[in-house]
Order: sequence, then C-alpha cells, then structure tokens
Amino acid sequence: MSATLKHIVFWKLKEHAEGADKAANALKVKALLDSCADVVPGMLKFEAVIAQPGLEATYDVVLYSEFVSKAALDAYQDHPTHVAIKPFVGAVREARQCMDYLS
Repeated sequence: MSATLKHIVFWKLKEHAEGADKAANALKVKALLDSCADVVPGMLKFEAVIAQPGLEATYDVVLYSEFVSKAALDAYQDHPTHVAIKPFVGAVREARQCMDYLS
C-alpha cells in the first residue's frame, strides 16, 4: 500500500481586513477553501474548518487534506480555483503555517 501525502495548513487571521472582522473573514476563507474540494483527481480528503469557541486553538482556520501523490498536490496548488483564492486569503491572514508529510 502506498503512502498518502497529507497537506495541512493553518491560518491566523487579522482582527480586521478587507472591510470585515475576523469572524466574517474566517467564514469567507472557509467557503473559498470549500470551493477547492474535489478540483483535481487524486484528492482523497479535503476539510476546511474554523476554530470553535470554547476549544483550544492558536489559529483561526485549518485545512486538512490528503492526496495520492505529490503530483496530485501540485495539481491542486496550480489549479485555477485554488490560485484564485490566494489574494483574498493573503490579504486577511496575519500568519500561515503549513506541513506536508507522507504516512
């Protein structure tokens, strides 16, 4: 059985950006990420979530995704739907962390 490539990204959002507060921007980031689900073959899992009040979280939005290969991840990274969301996400984020690993 071949290994699955996990791609996990965390975003900490600015308190205010692009004319909206953090909560509104978190919802928009999640919706934009959700629009990227299933855009390429080889995407096995794609889950974007917003930090839940009352649960520990140091970041505001997280993406957990799995791909069959680095080629599939690369195809996702270069897909026009994904590329199109980057300017907004970049404008509202304060910080970003990413980790890719095989398991």
